[in-house]
Amino acid sequence: MLVSPARTLHRHLDVDGVRVFYRESLPDRTDAPALLLLHGFPSGSHQFRRLIDVLGGHYRLIAPDYPGFGHTETPEGFTHSFDRLADITEGFLRRLGLDRFVMYVFDFGAPVGFRIAERHPEWIAGLVVQNGNAYEEGLSEAARGLVALTPGAPGAEDAVRGMLTLAGTRGQYETGVPDPELIAPDGWTLDQHFLDLPGRKEAQVALAFDYRSNVERYDRWQAWLRKDTPPALILWGRHDPFFPEPGARAYLRDLPDAALHLFDTGHFALETHLPEIAPLIAGFLDRLSPR
Repeated sequence: MLVSPARTLHRHLDVDGVRVFYRESLPDRTDAPALLLLHGFPSGSHQFRRLIDVLGGHYRLIAPDYPGFGHTETPEGFTHSFDRLADITEGFLRRLGLDRFVMYVFDFGAPVGFRIAERHPEWIAGLVVQNGNAYEEGLSEAARGLVALTPGAPGAEDAVRGMLTLAGTRGQYETGVPDPELIAPDGWTLDQHFLDLPGRKEAQVALAFDYRSNVERYDRWQAWLRKDTPPALILWGRHDPFFPEPGARAYLRDLPDAALHLFDTGHFALETHLPEIAPLIAGFLDRLSPR
């Protein structure tokens, strides 16, 4: 695969009082298709840096940080819920004037992105799903335990906060990876830096308790997939401790023409399999928007 080195802008954009940080590549063609990169927990847009370097010279890659993540700054009193994350992301897209794009959803990016698709199905030109769940069978026992947590229940908040430690963050990167030496420490140490900022752990606790709202919407998201049948590329680390392989295969019920690729890795598949994944994304974008 030929790489055209990407020039990348790093900017803030004000959306309803939130100062949204985002990365945007500057491709070498004015008609380059746009790929919206929606990150997961506990990460941020930095998780896509290597992908942007590889593909950003040919395609317009846009990666925002949600409120409570990365370099995005939120006002005091901001309510952290998945609805509000989707509200701000929708406002961000409107401010950019971006109303037709391929959407890459990973982990938390799935509930954020699918909410946007519910509201604006006409915006979605295609879908790349990487360990972003929308099916009951895609929830591991560990994930089901998280969904069952309720505010005020004995030990519930302690259980969430236990995931927000350095060991917990590192474990999300390395669990299920046959060779942990393939995982650079930069990702999980940078994630922990942001988690340790004032107010960030409280934001993550609130989102953890709100996660059940995503499971309650699975039927609606599946209905959208069946109705609109967006072209889709499914990429999955099959040893994901949160979203196991059946969650990847479940998409084929509603999107039988989707291409499914499974990788011998864990949750953060881009960390170990970028050389295999990047050409698949490039080919998918080219089929949707040929030169």
